[in-house]
Amino acid sequence: METLISWAIDVALVLLVVSLAWRALASTDLFKAIVLFIAFGLVLTLVWVRLNATDVALAEAAIGAGVTGALLLAAYAKLRATSPDAIVDRAGGISGIGAISLLILILLVAAALGYAVWTLPSDYAGLGKEVAANLDQSGVSNPVTAVLLNFRGYDTLLEIMVLLLALLGAWSLGITIPRPEAAPGLVLDTLSRLLVPLLILVAAYLLWVGAHAPGGAFQAGAVLAAAGVLMLLSGRELPAALATWPLRLALVLGPATFLMLAVITLILEGRVLKLSPEWAGRLILIIETTATISIGVTLTALFMGAPPGEEDR
Repeated sequence: METLISWAIDVALVLLVVSLAWRALASTDLFKAIVLFIAFGLVLTLVWVRLNATDVALAEAAIGAGVTGALLLAAYAKLRATSPDAIVDRAGGISGIGAISLLILILLVAAALGYAVWTLPSDYAGLGKEVAANLDQSGVSNPVTAVLLNFRGYDTLLEIMVLLLALLGAWSLGITIPRPEAAPGLVLDTLSRLLVPLLILVAAYLLWVGAHAPGGAFQAGAVLAAAGVLMLLSGRELPAALATWPLRLALVLGPATFLMLAVITLILEGRVLKLSPEWAGRLILIIETTATISIGVTLTALFMGAPPGEEDR
């Protein structure tokens, strides 16, 4: 009975994910498409939970559905304010050859993924055994954190650098997101005052618990960014004293720390980001702390759309 219920839940999730994805792509209403995309991210979070990938589920909920959804809504608000005709022009949606081509592409990707999974050996365990065998030398007890910050730390370094490059690209466009001119209502103001401190505490917890349980820098940084976005939506602005070099310092703190450690390990150990077992735990905590700050500030700055002060130029 439990197996049947489990299969029913999995089938329902698969159908729901496919349906939401197709409706988001084919929707003729941009706002509706964004809402469907956010719903798709939330359902996909449940899929990752069903696959026992809790770390990925946290990242999907915080970044894929949360922060990305906020960025899309901010872009929609900017588009509606500057080019309302662009929203109307999409009334045709995806049809004809475009829809058929998109459907064929989706089916080909699904078939390739299905074939890859189907052809795996029945006893295939991935790199789980190798990770478990070397976990004691990683400095942490969470295998996901060990892989991301120790065994393949350069991948995480590149991801943080890509995030910073995305912000620099957004800043180069000089596009600002419309700010609410009126004072926030009682509900929004109260929620922001209650939720922002709570979100900061949750971010700190996810950062700390990432060493031995699902969590880590990206999840903590995304929650920290949610606090920043909520403050921006409630009409609060970055103080002028923090809008210059402190902001830039927070943006580069994580990548700079990562790069500095990469150079030091290359000189001392002969390999990039080869962390010695006796120092690995402390170094990973330093990397994740600085990365959390940079990720949170970068995602919040992406939502702002332009460097503070650009609106007055």
